[in-house]
Amino acid sequence: MIDIDIETYYSQYENIPVIDVRSPGEFEKGHIPGAYNIPLFNNEERAHVGTVYKQNSKEAAIELGYEYVTPKLEWFINESQKVSPDKKVVVHCWRGGMRSHSFAKHLEENGFCNVKVIDKGYKGFRNFVLDSFKVGVDLKVIGGFTGSGKTHILHRLENIGCQIVDLEGLANHKGSAFGGIGEEVQPTVEQFENNLFDIWRRLDFSKPVYIEDESHNIGSVKLPMDLYEMIRNAIVYFLVVPKEQRAKVLVGDYAGFDNELLEYGIHKIKKKLGGYVTKLALEALENKDYFQVAMYTLNYYDKSYMRGVMRRDPGKIRKIELVDSDPDGNAVLIKKIIEQGTV
Repeated sequence: MIDIDIETYYSQYENIPVIDVRSPGEFEKGHIPGAYNIPLFNNEERAHVGTVYKQNSKEAAIELGYEYVTPKLEWFINESQKVSPDKKVVVHCWRGGMRSHSFAKHLEENGFCNVKVIDKGYKGFRNFVLDSFKVGVDLKVIGGFTGSGKTHILHRLENIGCQIVDLEGLANHKGSAFGGIGEEVQPTVEQFENNLFDIWRRLDFSKPVYIEDESHNIGSVKLPMDLYEMIRNAIVYFLVVPKEQRAKVLVGDYAGFDNELLEYGIHKIKKKLGGYVTKLALEALENKDYFQVAMYTLNYYDKSYMRGVMRRDPGKIRKIELVDSDPDGNAVLIKKIIEQGTV
């Protein structure tokens, strides 16, 4: 058994499967991307052991823990072999304590070789994750009103060789009242940060990183504060796209979904739209006039986004005028303008 820190794991042992022995509830809240959960205790057992520890003693809690674990010893081996048939694994718990070391010892007693235990466990990993966003990065922040096609352009930039981070893709949310439509369930805030870190750590920080201008919240998740402040303090390349073109982009993004979902989105911003505009938007939706629905909702979103722009340093806003919503051509143009510094 060998204790390693999280930096050593990523530099030397990343290709070895990671087994997280925390309870399912802990794992669901947040885990190392790619880790496998083989819990020593289920949620109820963990709670019971914790109660005994607080109300009785450490010794009593350990004894209870052994009672829960003993019937599962063979299962631990079988599940670990499924994860790693060659019997090479990295193990961790919350703080790199008794749970992970007991599990690792059991594996080594049953044929696993030189099991690695992550020192400081998941808690150490979380500190490592949050610290990673403190590093200065040359961010190229792409901004613009709703419907400017920023996310589409971001992925076209990736296709032509640029480094990107798609925050909305990681969040499973497009950032508006309609942003969850067609998306998978959002991760927890903690898991969002972990998944973001997994992309972030692979970037070459000697080169620019293109990222979309976002508010602190994307649906139910939040950006790490250090990254959010980095985005807010960077130069933003504000895409100026005609409103009609932006409405067409929104029609392409949302018109294929159930009208009930779109109606729910309209009701979420009813107070911002006002009763009359809400009525018009709902009537347009009923008539399947999605273009007009988009035009009505853009009245609100343009004002909302502009408030965020007004809080930025005016000297760090660079406008790029786009005549249409072609993401391929616009990506090439934006990359050229930014690299040449002609804006």
